Amino acid sequence: MKVLIMSDSHGLTHEISMITDRHKEEVATMIHCGDSELESKDPLMKGFLAVRGNCDYDATYPDDAVEDIGGKRFFLTHGHLYNIKMTLMNLSYKSEEIGADIICFGHSHTAGSELIDGKLFINPGSIRQPRGRKEKTYAILDIGSDQLEIIYYDLEGKIVEELSRVYRID
Repeated sequence: MKVLIMSDSHGLTHEISMITDRHKEEVATMIHCGDSELESKDPLMKGFLAVRGNCDYDATYPDDAVEDIGGKRFFLTHGHLYNIKMTLMNLSYKSEEIGADIICFGHSHTAGSELIDGKLFINPGSIRQPRGRKEKTYAILDIGSDQLEIIYYDLEGKIVEELSRVYRID
């Protein structure tokens, strides 16, 4: 099962549409980790599990969400409420509390993933203002029976090899 994850699009519309159109046939779920700066009822957000970022003013978005997808428990948040620019510890505590297997967040605009104590932390980066690298990124997570594969893409749909990873799971 594949899950598209993006964050920090900050008002972009054409790019969200392009990414959605490119992958809509291959993914079962789409996640936006906040700072879309679009209303929740905007047609572009249809089909997304989305949370509220610090630049989102639509209060109908939840701050956090917990979803069961592909046999895994996902915790979705933007990250600003957990001080993720300084540490993942607060996010780790919250994920432990709710029994999350996969934690998706944004806010820092820094793409990357890390397996910590059996939990996969994913930041898809930003499709508007990346930090730490030149590519504007989003990610697709492929949930397998014994592995999690995270593939990062740039806006043109080219795989960003150095960010993409396969994690073995039990």
